[in-house]
Amino acid sequence: MRLLTGKLKDTQQKKNRLFKEQEIRNLAFLKEEELFKLLSAKKTGLTESEAEERLQEFGPNVITAGKKDTALHRLREAVINPFNVILLIIAAVTYFTDVIASSKPDYLTVGIIVGLVVLSSLVAFIQSQRSNAAAEQLTQMISNKADVWRDGVLTEIPMSEVVPGDVVQLSAGHMLPADVRFLTTKDTFLAQAALTGESAPVEKFSDGDNSPKDALTDLKNIGFMGSNVVSGSALAIVLMTGNSTFFGSMAQSLSGDRAKTSFERGVDSVSGLLVRMMLIMVPIVFLINGVAKGDWAGALLFSFSIAVGLTPEMLPMIMTSTLAKGAVSMSKHKVIVRTLGAIQTFGEMDILCTDKTGTLTEDKVVLEKYMDIRGVDDTRILRHAFLNSYFQTGLKNLIDLAIINRAELNGLNDILESYHRVDEIPFDFARRRMSVVLSDRLGKLQLITKGAVEEILEACSFMEMNGEVLPMDEETRNIAMATYNKYNAEGLRMIAVAQKNEVPGVGTFGVADEQDMVLIGFVGFLDPPKESAGAAVSALLEHGVRTVVLTGDSEGVAAKVCKKVGVDVDHILTGRDVEAMTDEALFEAVKTCNLFAKLSPSQKERVVKTFQSAGHTVGYMGDGINDAPALHQADVGISVESAVDIAKETADIILLEKDLMVLEEGVIEGRRTFGNIIKYIKMAASGNFGNMISVILASLFLPFLPMLPVQILTQNLLCDFSQMGIPFDRVDKEYLKKPHKWETKSIKTFMGFFGPLSSIFDLLCFGVMWWAVGANKLELSPLFQCGWFVFGTVSQVLVIHMIRTEKLPFIQSVPSLPLLISTCIVAALALGIGFSGFGVGFDMRPLPLVFIPWLVALLAGYLICVQILKKVYIKRYKEWM
Repeated sequence: MRLLTGKLKDTQQKKNRLFKEQEIRNLAFLKEEELFKLLSAKKTGLTESEAEERLQEFGPNVITAGKKDTALHRLREAVINPFNVILLIIAAVTYFTDVIASSKPDYLTVGIIVGLVVLSSLVAFIQSQRSNAAAEQLTQMISNKADVWRDGVLTEIPMSEVVPGDVVQLSAGHMLPADVRFLTTKDTFLAQAALTGESAPVEKFSDGDNSPKDALTDLKNIGFMGSNVVSGSALAIVLMTGNSTFFGSMAQSLSGDRAKTSFERGVDSVSGLLVRMMLIMVPIVFLINGVAKGDWAGALLFSFSIAVGLTPEMLPMIMTSTLAKGAVSMSKHKVIVRTLGAIQTFGEMDILCTDKTGTLTEDKVVLEKYMDIRGVDDTRILRHAFLNSYFQTGLKNLIDLAIINRAELNGLNDILESYHRVDEIPFDFARRRMSVVLSDRLGKLQLITKGAVEEILEACSFMEMNGEVLPMDEETRNIAMATYNKYNAEGLRMIAVAQKNEVPGVGTFGVADEQDMVLIGFVGFLDPPKESAGAAVSALLEHGVRTVVLTGDSEGVAAKVCKKVGVDVDHILTGRDVEAMTDEALFEAVKTCNLFAKLSPSQKERVVKTFQSAGHTVGYMGDGINDAPALHQADVGISVESAVDIAKETADIILLEKDLMVLEEGVIEGRRTFGNIIKYIKMAASGNFGNMISVILASLFLPFLPMLPVQILTQNLLCDFSQMGIPFDRVDKEYLKKPHKWETKSIKTFMGFFGPLSSIFDLLCFGVMWWAVGANKLELSPLFQCGWFVFGTVSQVLVIHMIRTEKLPFIQSVPSLPLLISTCIVAALALGIGFSGFGVGFDMRPLPLVFIPWLVALLAGYLICVQILKKVYIKRYKEWM
């Protein structure tokens, strides 16, 4: 019965998750009372029991459309791949020849092949499961919240628990947790770029005058999941959640639109190169063996096996395992990776653009001064700033909290009883100020504004001095600016406070009311530099990462902090400078300028884009709504756990600790991860290229196949297993000192150097088997094949240790224990197969002991030549990995 109930519930959830455009349109045109009745909701919000019931009915508020990464999907991916498909074809043919068509059925070879399929699939599936579990665990450490009214109380809950009928409170920086209809709005502007592609924010209204002909995203009183509040505040009721949302209906198509990173493009290019070479050379191998040996069926199987042997089928698993290992290691340094592919970009980063507050500073803003325009302490200034910060309904930032804390310490809480908020004009990054309209007990209205000094001065026609209100002329303005410049130069972040009493008594208030105001004074804040910031900036520079500060603060405060932490401030540009510059002028400026002050969000984005056009890989670290455009533009966006919703959602990497030193650890881990992946790719590319040459030459001159299909596939599998320790390997410190970009040309050059070298020693091995061991007849082909199997496997395993470091292996650079164990086990298995009767199951004849000194000589010669050629390669190309 419980199972039946579960199925019915699942069916109901699927029904509820079907997005219907017409239903949204109908809800947009309903009267408010009808809307609440239809949704069985009220303005005070749902009760906890109602919310629990709806969560059971509608399911979690998460997007699952297009999600394919299930355990079943991973199992299918592990089993169905080119390697296994060819193995199974060979197993079927072998079953026919060795069992059905044979007078003495032999199940050993078939059993071995099927065992290889099961073993390789099992390893790939387990690795995939572990990687997925690690990624899921890290993702759960970061979750966005929503403010909803439950039981009449504003409560913060995870977005996944939002249900239809919930009443949500929204303000600047918040993401819309679902599809909503606005109940009240105040200068509410949404960014809908994720849905419509339009970068300009759209204003929303509670009493939207909609037209039936309006496009869905143009409905003025409807907001959609995937949007975020740029400015203003709003109260809204949830209409649709999860896959039932407009965004959910788009998830399938959106999931495939993500642009590939430079690393992914590089992997594709190398894989494509190997596949192209395979498509050319495998038919050649087939024709040569078919014509020379006359066994076209055997030649076809051999060609299939060569195709598998040349395919870097372990690349996806090595990549996923290495990236997952890197993500887990980074989490230990309090760095959470939201997208695994960002790890490599993190290591590639050579420019870090960062906001000042909280990264270079303590992020503990303290109110130091409240003064009149002459710089004299005045509690009245604190009182006005307190009223502004307390009564605003938007996102209270650190400055607001510092003002409120100081006012409480000064016993100013009592004045709150004398006022109530009539209206407010929310902050936005164009005006750089915010205002509240208050009414006292006598009904007198007062407009109080605080914000950036220059922007407040633009709104003022008067200023208060010595208790008198005087017109603002050049003399009085100079007095105010002298006070501002003095304390700004001392490192205080200065905010101006203004007010006016002549406010219209009715109607709504807007930006037009912020004029002819009276400047009454300043409040000054101190956010001291972090003790660790200087060391972190130096450490990043040592690792080839230049720190550039992009801040909305004034140049005086920013320069003071930058000097203390070691950021060069010989060249400073402000937002106005950037605005006046052409793209060409800014391109030249970013070469030397490390401090950009008083920037708007769009200007931050433009600076990041300019660094990218100059060929840099740019990371951007920010936590505010003003950082979202730059975070999105950067090659790798970095935010913090305490950031606003949109900043966290835009970022690729989340820091649990807002500290540049933590970032440096993440950069090192990113480079270590990239280095280990490159090791595998260069080994696979050069080894496969060498094997192709060897197979073609062997096919031309040998009267039999150099190796049988089952032998090739077994060797390929053993070599793949030997490399499973690569994700856990160490990387030389010298490699970690500078960023590395993906260079496909470098990999091709590496192939050209070391591929032919392996072919030369394969030919020497052929000579030893032909003349020294005497395996030069058709009936002795199993002995010849066993010799090349053992040498090929052991040499590929040992060369891992030569290629993994530019130093002398084992002496100057020691491999990790997992890699040492995996390579030793595989080498031992290969020798065991070659020198024991176990090789008979692979149609091989045990090797004589006389082959041992020849094998040692061949391996020693090969490894010595690789080490010599390595030195030549490094000297010529000034790089290794």
